[in-house]
Amino acid sequence: MSDILAENLSGKAVMGSDGTELGMLYNITMNLKTGELSSLVVEPDEQIDPKTVDLELDEDGHFELPVNRVQAVKDYIVVQR
Repeated sequence: MSDILAENLSGKAVMGSDGTELGMLYNITMNLKTGELSSLVVEPDEQIDPKTVDLELDEDGHFELPVNRVQAVKDYIVVQR
């Protein structure tokens, strides 16, 4: 995948590869020692029942998706489901 500026990800919608809209990108976590990105933190869409999506929620109610599941970044951030 080519380089993408973080400012271009801000406020992007996140969609599963199956077409399910998961929510909006809330934050990105990284390893401070290596600088490697770790996960996308996604604010779940209000229309979605988190229990039906088969993704784990953090203590704040956000989905945490490993960065290696990102398949594409265009109008949406598409993640492998």
